[in-house]
Amino acid sequence: MGSWRVVVVCMVLGMAGTPAWGEGDGVPWERLTPEQREVLHSFAERWNSFPSDRQERLLQSAERWRAMAPDERRVARERYRHWRDLAPEQREQILRRIREFHSLDPAEQERIRRTFNRFQNLPPQEREAIKGKWRSLPPEERRQLKERWRTMTDEQRQEFLRERATGDAATR
Repeated sequence: MGSWRVVVVCMVLGMAGTPAWGEGDGVPWERLTPEQREVLHSFAERWNSFPSDRQERLLQSAERWRAMAPDERRVARERYRHWRDLAPEQREQILRRIREFHSLDPAEQERIRRTFNRFQNLPPQEREAIKGKWRSLPPEERRQLKERWRTMTDEQRQEFLRERATGDAATR
């Protein structure tokens, strides 16, 4: 009689962590709309084995994909190919930087976005010149420059870039 109770208690405790039948099982492939199946066709064989949270993320991604203009889809495909071709260490480094960015306070995130947008709006030759100069710096100099940059105000950064640009123009 005592062992029977132990078995029942173990079964109840074991079921406590699992969802009720039909609950949290996700959406079966057959219940997806034709449009969803078209976008998610590469997951058809495995779809029903995915956890419901992964299915939900994939469904959200499919909706975003369907809402994209053809040019946006082309860019997304190119970015995916680039990501896929990166070495695992490079992908991990990028993910680490994304996590670091999201851990920053909103004001710092906004400052970084403004700086990035200013850089993106530079003429392509100027961007390439800056990238080349950055790559040519020794690691310790890069670290010092990063630290100095972080402590500058937007105005100080603009002045710093102007000085660099005029100084470089004078040496040409």
